[in-house]
Amino acid sequence: MIQALTDLIRMSGLAHLTYKEIIMIVIACIFLYLAIKKGYEPYLLIPIAFGILLVNLPLAGLMTPPTESEPGGLIYYLYQGTNLGIYPPLIFLCLGAATDFGPLIANPKTLLLGGAAQFGIFAAFFGALALGMTPQEAASVGIIGGADGPTAIYLTTKLANHLLSVIALAAYSYMALVPLIQPPIMRLLTTEKERQTVMKQMRTVSKNERILFPIVTTIFVSLVVPSATALVGMLMLGNLIRESGQVPKLTETLQNAMMYTITVILGVTVGAKANGELFLSLTTIKIIVLGLFAFSIGTAAGVLMGKLMYKLTNGKVNPLIGAAGVSAVPMAARVVQKEGIKYNPSNYLLMHAMGPNVAGVIGSAVAAGVLLAFFG
Repeated sequence: MIQALTDLIRMSGLAHLTYKEIIMIVIACIFLYLAIKKGYEPYLLIPIAFGILLVNLPLAGLMTPPTESEPGGLIYYLYQGTNLGIYPPLIFLCLGAATDFGPLIANPKTLLLGGAAQFGIFAAFFGALALGMTPQEAASVGIIGGADGPTAIYLTTKLANHLLSVIALAAYSYMALVPLIQPPIMRLLTTEKERQTVMKQMRTVSKNERILFPIVTTIFVSLVVPSATALVGMLMLGNLIRESGQVPKLTETLQNAMMYTITVILGVTVGAKANGELFLSLTTIKIIVLGLFAFSIGTAAGVLMGKLMYKLTNGKVNPLIGAAGVSAVPMAARVVQKEGIKYNPSNYLLMHAMGPNVAGVIGSAVAAGVLLAFFG
């Protein structure tokens, strides 16, 4: 009887639990608390945190690759969609079906704001190189500055797979913290007069323009940056499905059921790459600091470009909308709207901010394509 109990304990997970696994389980529980209690990106943070929890439970074998005698763990097979770069483009497909490109088409100049906000990506890239990271690792860390989780995951799986879990968590954490990080930067770089600027109502965008935009954009981007085609192409396909008006059920499915299904699977598989060896290291601290630096620089660059447009248009552009150049859709645009109302209650900036916000999504995908072309 005693021998049976001894064998049972010896074969249990408790007997194989290491201190690093205990720490990672605690971290997973903290992330679950932040997602459930505080509402920080719950749609993705809950599955990511639970993935961390599952992979750090000893002997569960959920990420074990197949052998001649064992079929392999469940999450190992689900992870292949992440590893092969399948899930992020599918999320872009769903995102395109849920996004209105009208504000960008109505005011194409906002492409400059979305482009300027990508400066944070390359600033962090050079910062990571200075800290001793490889070009592939630096590119993966820099893309956090785009505030686009799927793009960060896509690029990291191609260039620095071993950093996937940390970079994904950093990217989505900073996306969740947009309302806290951006406003101080926006106020620091603009005057009260600039923040009070009222922008004129945008023109109405025709149906033909809405249909042509995703087609033309796909052709142009694919010819210029072929490595960005997977992300931009899926984004534009989703938008074309939305704007065609011919398949409302498909549009609804992409916006809801498919988006949430892929998000859960992607989150769990990303979390399942989080092991103690990586998380409890100096590399993690570097990534967190550089990610914040990238996001802050991207926000600042967008606002500064907005200030330039304010000057060139004799005060017709509110520079606050430049902060929406990061691709945290639509959260960054909502932050701009909230800040604008503080200084001018009659100011309605949401739709104006959606232009650079959508441009930021395209810009971050193109930036990822450029980095992939150079370092892939």
